Amino acid sequence: MTDIEIKEEYVTRVEGHGNIVVNAANGEVENCEWQIVESPRYFESMFIGKNYEAVPHITSRICGICSASHVNSSLKAVENAIGVEISEQDRKLRKLSLNGEMVQSHVLHVGYLALPDLVGSKSVLPLAASHRDEVETVIRLHRLGNELLETTAGRSVHTERLIPGGFSRIPSERDLEDLRGKLEGAWDDLDAVVEFLGTLTDELPEFERETEFISLTHPDEYALLDGVIYSSDTGEMRNEDYESIVNEYIVPQSSAKFTKHARESYFVGALARVNNNFDQLSPKAKEVAAAFGLEPVCHDPFMNNVAQVVELAHLFEYSIDLIDELLDAGLEPQSDYNRPDITPEDGRGIGIVEAPRGILIHDYTFEDGTCRKANSVIPTNQNHANIQHDMEAFVPTILDEDEAEITRKLEMLVRAYDPCISCSTHYLEVEFVEG
Repeated sequence: MTDIEIKEEYVTRVEGHGNIVVNAANGEVENCEWQIVESPRYFESMFIGKNYEAVPHITSRICGICSASHVNSSLKAVENAIGVEISEQDRKLRKLSLNGEMVQSHVLHVGYLALPDLVGSKSVLPLAASHRDEVETVIRLHRLGNELLETTAGRSVHTERLIPGGFSRIPSERDLEDLRGKLEGAWDDLDAVVEFLGTLTDELPEFERETEFISLTHPDEYALLDGVIYSSDTGEMRNEDYESIVNEYIVPQSSAKFTKHARESYFVGALARVNNNFDQLSPKAKEVAAAFGLEPVCHDPFMNNVAQVVELAHLFEYSIDLIDELLDAGLEPQSDYNRPDITPEDGRGIGIVEAPRGILIHDYTFEDGTCRKANSVIPTNQNHANIQHDMEAFVPTILDEDEAEITRKLEMLVRAYDPCISCSTHYLEVEFVEG
């Protein structure tokens, strides 16, 4: 096919819409754009004038998939700003909440959204008929992520127990023991997913484009809740300098800001974390990585889905270890409906965590306990430029393929980044116009 015109609406970002636009004539690409056309949400404006206790609860409503990430990032920013320290017990419980969201989100994406691409299904619904056992396995793993969140955060969507200074209510030791048993009992399901996906990796398109990977890093652990910003190009950086790292800028075809650092774009998310922190993965996670031939530094964006599966193994082992540490130490007693006694200081605080899709940043300034200034940078925004440059490099390599295959691979490229609301649309109807 020498002449094509693709005008396709795609849904991405947080409840947002984007377009894939590609024009080619005589086998040469004339235009290739990743367009974000949804109106900006400006959710930072919701924080201004709000009390420090209210801000994290508001952030939990930003996203139904990443509510625990937003709350944990928001709480770090709030607590840094107003001068509050949390206990080691609460820090471990917050790590468990973030682990739960990671499990929930990764399973959702790999099992319900990416897997149909690999087996030639339009969605998970026909997949449930053709691969019933595999889909039931995915459902069980997804439920486990929900239970991790329910146990630590009170519910699986829009967390409620994480508050400034700690938790309004903590799980009991019996709750943690039950959760540990469920994690131990889920290894067979995870192994089954790894084995099944291993038979499908040939369906991943062959494509690489060298890029920069940015994530958190930590000397003592695989960085998720805590750490400092790290670039595969420039090394460790100060979290306080995040604005000069993300370098947000405006492009004509997008209502969302793009970002860049040492190169024209960078990648955040599971693949960035695995590339930057591979040595700190758990033993089981390294076994899974070896099974798929994933080694750092991998520049294939389609391997982000594999990196998510690698992280699932790590999250299981890490969560079991955290529960063991909490149980060995014994939970400090706390009343239900706990409300820490806080006298807020004035100040600015920055909170950065790893959301499932990459580093998430909240930045607040408080005066008299009230938020006066706010900024947030979400992972999907940070990946927009990398998606754009991947498309520019990828499209010329597939122009000679048939329409159905081009359609499938363009869908897969964007979905490989697991954009935040990709679950709202799986199948793209691409229109080709031959010249």
